[in-house]
Amino acid sequence: MSDKGALVYVVDDDVSAREGVAGLLRSAGLMAKTFASGEEFLAAPRTKAKSCLVLDVNLPGLNGLDLQQKLASSDTQVPIIFLTGHGDIPMTVRAVKAGAVNFLTKPVDDEELLNAVLHCISSPFEDELDQNQGNMIGESEEFKAVLKTIQVVAPTDATVLILGETGTGKELIARAIHDLSVRRGRNMVKLNCAAIPTGLLESELFGHEKGAFTGAIAQKIGRVELADKGTLFLDEVGDIPPELQPKLLRVLQEQEFERLGSTRTIQVDTRLVVATNRNLEAMVNERTFREDLYYRLNIFPIHVPPLRERLGDIPPLVNFFVSKYAKRMRKRIDRVPPETMRTLTQWHWPGNIRELENVIERAVILSPGTTLNVPVSEFRSRGGISASSQETIHTFAASEREIILRALRESNGVIAAAAMKLGIKRTTLNSKMRKLQISRSQLFAN
Repeated sequence: MSDKGALVYVVDDDVSAREGVAGLLRSAGLMAKTFASGEEFLAAPRTKAKSCLVLDVNLPGLNGLDLQQKLASSDTQVPIIFLTGHGDIPMTVRAVKAGAVNFLTKPVDDEELLNAVLHCISSPFEDELDQNQGNMIGESEEFKAVLKTIQVVAPTDATVLILGETGTGKELIARAIHDLSVRRGRNMVKLNCAAIPTGLLESELFGHEKGAFTGAIAQKIGRVELADKGTLFLDEVGDIPPELQPKLLRVLQEQEFERLGSTRTIQVDTRLVVATNRNLEAMVNERTFREDLYYRLNIFPIHVPPLRERLGDIPPLVNFFVSKYAKRMRKRIDRVPPETMRTLTQWHWPGNIRELENVIERAVILSPGTTLNVPVSEFRSRGGISASSQETIHTFAASEREIILRALRESNGVIAAAAMKLGIKRTTLNSKMRKLQISRSQLFAN
């Protein structure tokens, strides 16, 4: 998942914690260099290759936040992951607002730490796509129109509503808007409203005070506050329950809110970019979405066409995804057969770009030579699957299962490390394991 030359710096005064993190990173195939203090890190020469800094907050002498500020003042560009104790919340908030990529609470979960590091050092869209196109690929007139719209609205502070089917790249468009705005040096905070249980969504958005409810053992900073001076991207905004919609409207209108369990009003300067695959206007008519919130969100809508309406973009997308996954998996694939490309451009792609990427990813994994081999099972007809196609599906699944099991065994069952070996995201690997019914107990079975 990461470039072979990527280096992770680990700064922690606790030798056992420091070497433990370094050992975990090395076991996942990453290079790690350790330092016992911030001063030692600053004095050492640093590589120009892609890198990441895992930094303890409570360091003797120059603490983590001071080190972060020194790096920023010297214009040193290195993403930082803070490791914090339970009592470090105020410092953590300051660090995130100052530009830290992530912060993890000790004792750190191995999977969580590896996933955070991999996120820092492997930015496939930002590193490999044409920056002038807002980190997206497309040559069709439909897509060029979307790019022009992004360029118009990005420099403003206007709220943007991104409309489109699942898998069309709405989050990439939100990222492009942020990256082309004056807020690009600050945080872009993301929240999928459909992925958070209703009872927890208010706390995720606005935060809470210690004791606000059962289980609130510490203060929590919400996404709205973390995005202060930056951009808050709310995906699936149509899934926000009616009782929370007035509070979101207040943020839009007044730029203020209160944390759960607090009467203190907090002022923020947060730009909202929201997305949905639902028909908000119909929801307004059905009285499941507030009319005033809809009009406040709908100031500048961007309609993202589905992939079936921009078929001319499929060949460049295929070529990009082939190159991307071949590089990650250290394979050489230099040919996409014309008949394969024809099949890909004729498919209706109900899952849009996300479906196309998944198909190419699996094809790269299973292609034995330098020619891309896309299994016919990926394009089975709506009316049924032939016996030969069923055999292909079985063979494909068996091969994929064995590849995943081998990567998991080589990684001692650490899913994030196995995902890196396979060149896929940890969440993708988890999904494949569920689909193929792979459990940890099977890894070292005879």
